[in-house]
Amino acid sequence: MFLMSLIVGVDDYSSESDVIIIPSALDFVSQDEMLTPLGRLDKYAASENIFNRQMVARSLLDTLKEVSDDERDCIAVLERVSRLADDSEPTVRAELMEQVPHIAMFCQENRPSIPYAFSKYLLPIVVRYLADQNNQVRKTSQAALLVLLEQELIERYDVEAKVCPVLVELTAPDSNDDVKTEAVAIMCKMASMVGKDITERLILPRFCEMCCDCRMFHVRKVCAANFGDICSVVGQQATEEMLLPRFFQLCSDNVWGVRKACAECFMAVSCATSQEVRRTKLSTLFINLISDPSRWVRQAAFQSLGPFISTFANPSSSGQFFKEEECKNTEDRNLAEEHSQTELPLVADESDFAETLENDKEESNFMLVHSLPETMFHCTSSSESCQEAANKNEQSFDCCSIAVLPAPAPSSQEKPLSDQELYNSFNFWRTPLPKIDIDLELQETAETLDSETQEGEQEVVASASSNVTMATRKELEEMIENLEPHIDDPDVKAQVEVLSAALRASSLDPQEETTAGIGKSVDSQNELSIKDHLSFTSIQDDPVPLINDTDIVPQALLDQYLSMTDPSRAQTVDTEIAKHCAYSLPGVALTLGRQNWHCLKDTYETLASDMQWKVRRTLAFSIHELAVILGDQLTAGDLVPVFNGFLKDLDEVRIGVLKHLHDFLKLLHPDKRREYLYQLQEFLVTDNSRNWRFRAELAEQLILLLDLYSARDIYDYLRPIALSLCADKVSSVRWISFKLVSEMVKKLYSAPPPTFVVDLMNELVETFCRCQKWSGRQTFAFICQTIIEDDCLPMDQFAEHLLPHLLLLASDRVPNVRVLLAKTLRQTLLEKEYFLTCVSAHQEAVEQTIVALQMDNDNDVKYFASIHPASTKIADDAMSTASSTY
Repeated sequence: MFLMSLIVGVDDYSSESDVIIIPSALDFVSQDEMLTPLGRLDKYAASENIFNRQMVARSLLDTLKEVSDDERDCIAVLERVSRLADDSEPTVRAELMEQVPHIAMFCQENRPSIPYAFSKYLLPIVVRYLADQNNQVRKTSQAALLVLLEQELIERYDVEAKVCPVLVELTAPDSNDDVKTEAVAIMCKMASMVGKDITERLILPRFCEMCCDCRMFHVRKVCAANFGDICSVVGQQATEEMLLPRFFQLCSDNVWGVRKACAECFMAVSCATSQEVRRTKLSTLFINLISDPSRWVRQAAFQSLGPFISTFANPSSSGQFFKEEECKNTEDRNLAEEHSQTELPLVADESDFAETLENDKEESNFMLVHSLPETMFHCTSSSESCQEAANKNEQSFDCCSIAVLPAPAPSSQEKPLSDQELYNSFNFWRTPLPKIDIDLELQETAETLDSETQEGEQEVVASASSNVTMATRKELEEMIENLEPHIDDPDVKAQVEVLSAALRASSLDPQEETTAGIGKSVDSQNELSIKDHLSFTSIQDDPVPLINDTDIVPQALLDQYLSMTDPSRAQTVDTEIAKHCAYSLPGVALTLGRQNWHCLKDTYETLASDMQWKVRRTLAFSIHELAVILGDQLTAGDLVPVFNGFLKDLDEVRIGVLKHLHDFLKLLHPDKRREYLYQLQEFLVTDNSRNWRFRAELAEQLILLLDLYSARDIYDYLRPIALSLCADKVSSVRWISFKLVSEMVKKLYSAPPPTFVVDLMNELVETFCRCQKWSGRQTFAFICQTIIEDDCLPMDQFAEHLLPHLLLLASDRVPNVRVLLAKTLRQTLLEKEYFLTCVSAHQEAVEQTIVALQMDNDNDVKYFASIHPASTKIADDAMSTASSTY
């Protein structure tokens, strides 16, 4: 049939003979092949077939490359692009817009031959499509515009003259709703790309107008979601003068989705303001969001709470005084930056229907998480006052301050305090005390305080601002009475204990409270709960001068952060709120400073014992960073017990401490560090034996730990683990373990006595070279190869202790072993100068072995013994010769 179809219409038989004439394929050359690139473009651009026109759009770049040598043809192609942009089919226009960034890049690279081509022919199309009636076309044009801006393919003049005016026009009040919303989003995203000047002059005024769009909450929501980005671009002055009033309005918007977006960007907004504005205005505003009627807003606010607190950090006066050489202030700043970022999941965008639920009654039964009255709060701000602050943007937030107590002057018999004693102090979260004679007061009240301690009474001093008073005795009694029926609940019991202590404190004379606050400690910190918006001060046995420092974090914010571990928060806010608290804790700790660790200690311990393994895992991954912040003394006292608990936890938690095992142990005192040598063996046991990545990570960490321990400790404790890992079932673990053993050989050789390294090499011979399994003998060859490549031993030492045993593998019955031996000798050993220049018995033995391998029965052995293959990496060798992998 095919033959007949080819000869239809052709004279079948010659008059001279009976030979069939079959025309050549050249007779059927496509007409397209005869057309020029521009001719083909014109032909298909005018086609009525949509797919042909799509093909033209898709092949524009190829066409442009074909004619790139001729400037006139290039211009002709771009002119046809302009005509193609008027195509009535949306898919053609969308396809064209997808190609624009690629064409723009080509034009930029060939600008000498195509001057101003992009600006004249392509940019107008991109801008025009931003208002296209078809949604797909608009989306592709928006994406193309952002790519062009990001790649700096649009000239600054064009941004000002052609892009920004169109976006401003599209966001006009009478603009299409969808177009307006999308244009606002584009303006916000392009701000960081065009810079401060253009943003302030051309984008900021319209952005401020859009924040107040009364008709469309979608527009306000987009503005709120991008508010932080705009603030970071325009800087502090414009943020405080122009943007903050709008931000306050958005935070009190009647649509919860807008308020939620504000909560999510709160940290970025805070970073663009001064410390004073952050403290007096934003803190009040944030407290308003964190107690919002909408659960979704509260959820977002609590997720942003830790990052917001971290913006109060001041590296120059954060109270970090590190004695360790490796703990520099630059590390503190890096930690602050790392923990100021959040990886928190965001709730999906709300639909129109979801937004209408704002007026429903489902939120009306929301109550504040804690049942304590407002008079018990350190800092209380009613919803009315917060609303007023949001609207007027002028209410100041007066928070509790860290008291600055005068230091008792040391007597002539007393020794001056050391730096560690000076900065390991304990701060009281309350207003400054009146100037009194501390020594005299201590002397007068010592007997009274001791008698109270013997009677078991716990002195409690509520830290409160001057305008907040303790609840009356009657209120406390009523609250305790209401809670007693539920005393079986551990959390209720804790609240009762707190309230009972407060009840006893309420009967004390105010002057007595002040005296007790400066006197000896009754160690109430371990007995009382710090949650439920009550902070109680633990008082030290000996008066230690406190650091002269101004307020760091407003007490109300800290109280809310500490409350994130309360079980009721998980029920009323977010089931993963404890995880968010754990994630932000290092950043909060860095902000408060080492001297205020006591404020976070109980919260940290609560998180470390949380029932959710994800919470503990989060802490496990950051405990080494917290150790840097706290220093060696607090780490030893407060973090080491938690670290020990994580070592016995689930594998999902253990991997967190394992990945940073070296980072944590290096911060400990050498004696404390040695205690963990006995526990390293436990890392070989996992919940799931197939969890080979756990063992691979262990090998990686052991390589780093070699620098922290003596030769004796390495030989006694790390050597058995390393040899065990070298025999692992998974090849990936073995490869890392070969590196571990070679580094161990290097470390032991450089550290006296020399018997350790000799004993280790002898054990390698006995354990692997003479192993009954061929995989063990292959492991010996791998280890030798690694030792040679990494120069872990002088070649004369290697030749004396390991080489004779390595050469014996030439007669091994398994070809894979001989292949690896051939690679090791030819590609690694003979590259060393020792075997190239030194004529010795060892060199002669190596050459004889290579000759024997070149005559081996196995072709692969012959190949690797005779030539130099391109691949010499150990991992590649292992891939080609290892037999046991999962």
